[in-house]
Amino acid sequence: MASAEPARRRPRPSEGGGRKARRASGVAAVMRSAVEQLSQLLGRPPESVSSVRPTEDGWEAQVEVLELERIPETTSILASYKVTLDEQGDLISYERTRRYSRGAIDRPT
Repeated sequence: MASAEPARRRPRPSEGGGRKARRASGVAAVMRSAVEQLSQLLGRPPESVSSVRPTEDGWEAQVEVLELERIPETTSILASYKVTLDEQGDLISYERTRRYSRGAIDRPT
């Protein structure tokens, strides 16, 4: 005899039913996740993502953020942040690794 209780549907991750059970899909999704979460923490929108790489425990990204806007733009101050995300794309940690003027060019060592 069948139960009178209706079958329960498992919520999809996009419906807020909890953490995703698998690794964040693709580099583009990880980049968006890193930018979105870092922006919320810093209160400034990131300018770009300069690198993303998978790690044993998730992902690591370098995100460039405008910290001080100046005129002319080439004198504005940017910062590079190392962002660590878990396998689901949730931010674990971030660290500012460099500050530089927009017009600065990296010199080979």
